[in-house]
Amino acid sequence: MTQVDFYVLAGQTRREQWLFACRLLEKALEKNNQVLLLTDNEEHAQKLDEMIWTYRPDAFIPHALLGAADAPANCAVSIGWQQDNPGHHHDLIINLSQHLPPFFSRFERYVSVVVQHDHVLDYTRNHYKFLKDRGYPVNTVDMRLR
Repeated sequence: MTQVDFYVLAGQTRREQWLFACRLLEKALEKNNQVLLLTDNEEHAQKLDEMIWTYRPDAFIPHALLGAADAPANCAVSIGWQQDNPGHHHDLIINLSQHLPPFFSRFERYVSVVVQHDHVLDYTRNHYKFLKDRGYPVNTVDMRLR
């Protein structure tokens, strides 16, 4: 069964949400995980792609937009925005989208990064309730306390 983690941040912006996701990516790659980053749309996916290249000068996170013609076959990190099945296996999904993807249970671990913005809080509460009601092991990590 998919392990579910909600990381609750003190920040309020998409940038803070995405920077935290970049740090999670680094940890996931240290464990040799294959990761899918899911965004709301292609524009967000492209902006996140740019952020991953530049968020820290000494970091290297191999990644590609899902379905891009120049994407390596087994890239460690794929960035997608479609709500349909991404096609190949990943260990971890980091959902930065407002939608709970219908294929989330294919992953060993599902992560949601929550910022203190009313819209984000609304949809992540709904995701939390949906997952908890269906018996998924849900863990909340309150980063505001650290």
